[in-house]
Amino acid sequence: MEIVVTGRHTQIKQRFRDVVESKMNRVTAIAPDAQRAQIVLTHEGNPRQADTAKRVEITVIAGRTVVRAEASSTDEFSALDMALDKLTLRLRRTRDRRKDHRRGYTNPVPVDLGAAAPEPEVEEADEEPNNSPAAAVASDLGPGESVEVQVGDTPIVIRRKLHIAEPMSIDEALYEMELIGHDFFLFVNKDTGRPSVVYHRHGWSYGVFEIDTPENVKKAEA
Repeated sequence: MEIVVTGRHTQIKQRFRDVVESKMNRVTAIAPDAQRAQIVLTHEGNPRQADTAKRVEITVIAGRTVVRAEASSTDEFSALDMALDKLTLRLRRTRDRRKDHRRGYTNPVPVDLGAAAPEPEVEEADEEPNNSPAAAVASDLGPGESVEVQVGDTPIVIRRKLHIAEPMSIDEALYEMELIGHDFFLFVNKDTGRPSVVYHRHGWSYGVFEIDTPENVKKAEA
């Protein structure tokens, strides 16, 4: 498995690289088909956020499945451990679902256990910082690129990133949302062609938002 370690607003020390490589066997033990692991270490310079000064995000690509987890702590090593715990839990759930799917088991969660659509490389784009919030949405981005700006001297940070994904069903979007560990997931509904969001409400309850323009709605009603 290829392991790539990058830093955002920080330099990666060799000790951290060594620890990452020694701990990633936890991933290959659960997902032997894992092809690539991307570890991004981010440093938060705001002293008010010292308790979460280090954030580690891990992305594992296994076939057409992408699994993510992240955690923040006072130092990069504890953040790495917490992120790995979350990641391995999601990898086990994915592995168990595949086994249940082969046995014909019906999962009570409305999730499609088919292959997830691939996501782009997670390399971060280095952008020159400025203090204009408009800069976060003004520039053109390529697939996987991102731009991040801080608003003046405030702790507010605006980040924009472009993802390219094939249209998918609602069930597939729910599956993707669970893999990345978020409470929501933005996608294009392949049945309607509309930008949509699935989100977790409570228990086994989920919601779906669809976005369209008044012009398109009128055309559909005509």
